Amino acid sequence: MNINYTLNQIPDIANEILQAVNSKILLFYGEMGSGKTTLIKELLKQLGVMENVSSPTFSLVNEYLSDNEGIIYHFDFYRIENESEAYDIGLEEYFFNNNWCFIEWPGKVENLLPLESVVIHLTINKDNTRNIQIK
Repeated sequence: MNINYTLNQIPDIANEILQAVNSKILLFYGEMGSGKTTLIKELLKQLGVMENVSSPTFSLVNEYLSDNEGIIYHFDFYRIENESEAYDIGLEEYFFNNNWCFIEWPGKVENLLPLESVVIHLTINKDNTRNIQIK
């Protein structure tokens, strides 16, 4: 899937993602400011998370509770120095419990990611719209 969209269309994009993916592990690639966290906030909202959502830049992982989906994990690996930091938090255990996992900056932990993950690339277009590619 390859779609150009505006910020107003994020709810529609999030819905399309949730309908299209075949894995609960979503990897979000994109430069700073490309909309990764904004999109994840909408995905969490559509999955029934009612609490305030923020990027776990300093804690590495935030856990959210959904009445429909149980615990949902949101990772942000922007600040880690090496994969061992992610390994030390028990990253592999998060991946194999069948819960949703949304991962920002997954390139920092490339060797620890499950093969069945869904790859989402976000880019900013010159006209300030966004492009999303889902593989």
